[in-house]
Amino acid sequence: MTFTDANGNVLCWASAGSCGFKNTKKATPYAGAKTAEVLLEKINANFEVGELKIIIKGVGPGRESALRALFNSNLNITEVEDRTPVPFGGPTPPKPRRV
Repeated sequence: MTFTDANGNVLCWASAGSCGFKNTKKATPYAGAKTAEVLLEKINANFEVGELKIIIKGVGPGRESALRALFNSNLNITEVEDRTPVPFGGPTPPKPRRV
């Protein structure tokens, strides 16, 4: 998770790996919520934020729990946008095996 200004410059960040989760534990909803809490602590300690626009990218089990943790904070959230990339066409299926 990254916290940027309006121009897209990264101000601070947090990840499940930097929070102490390893291997498959990084892909859990609990890790997503803890990562959001760590990022919120960094934001509150270093910046004065009036309102927040959230942009979500990617899929996974931690995405909803991280979003829920951000909603439970005392920050004013103005917009939530989903920018998950969607493949056009996608990969082709494998051809039948010739024996």
